[in-house]
Amino acid sequence: MSDLGTLSVIFDLDGTLVDSEPNYYEASRQTLAAHGVLGFTWADHEGYVGISTRESVRIWRERYGLRASEPELLAETNRRYLDLARTRTRAYPEMRAFVELLAAANVPMAVASGSSPEAIEAALTGTGLAAHLRTTVSADEVPHGKPAPDIFLEAARRLGTPPADCVVLEDAAPGAAAAHAAGMRCIALPYVPTQADAPEFTTASLLLRGGQADFRAGAAYDWITGRRSAS
Repeated sequence: MSDLGTLSVIFDLDGTLVDSEPNYYEASRQTLAAHGVLGFTWADHEGYVGISTRESVRIWRERYGLRASEPELLAETNRRYLDLARTRTRAYPEMRAFVELLAAANVPMAVASGSSPEAIEAALTGTGLAAHLRTTVSADEVPHGKPAPDIFLEAARRLGTPPADCVVLEDAAPGAAAAHAAGMRCIALPYVPTQADAPEFTTASLLLRGGQADFRAGAAYDWITGRRSAS
């Protein structure tokens, strides 16, 4: 039983728990290059932060006029990503410390990610976070990805926690919007700090405008337990 009552915490994965965006960028760049789209930059990739890989490939087909089917592009990108994720993914140190604080207090936790189930498993196993984060939900398992609330509501259902008792950690605007739509509190730490003024982030209960640079495990723990105000 949790030492913090009915509280549960739900983490986004990529850019929140783990620094996997460089892997997604490289997998995307390689896939697009294989289909004749050259010069895909990190700045281009930033526009896809917070969007599921499935949605990304749908946009690619329209934007670049790709002939390959969505399933083909998705499979290629996921294969390349998994090859990178198994060896090159790192957990953010303060996030790891936060997970360990919550685990010590027996707080139920879940990961709700736009990544595939295989990608989630690879990242959590590779970083050792799988020991504490056993409940996971992929956007592949729900009808609609972020910004729809489906993935967070499914995570709450699997944890057996009412949505109002869940706190979400998110780095992307679509995820913050999804948490708000699910009726959950949200700690937002923008992966791209220049996007902190996006209207979706205004719905967050706590906005750390500097992203990971502003996140401290102890301060976040004090905030969710009511020992520190959101102001």
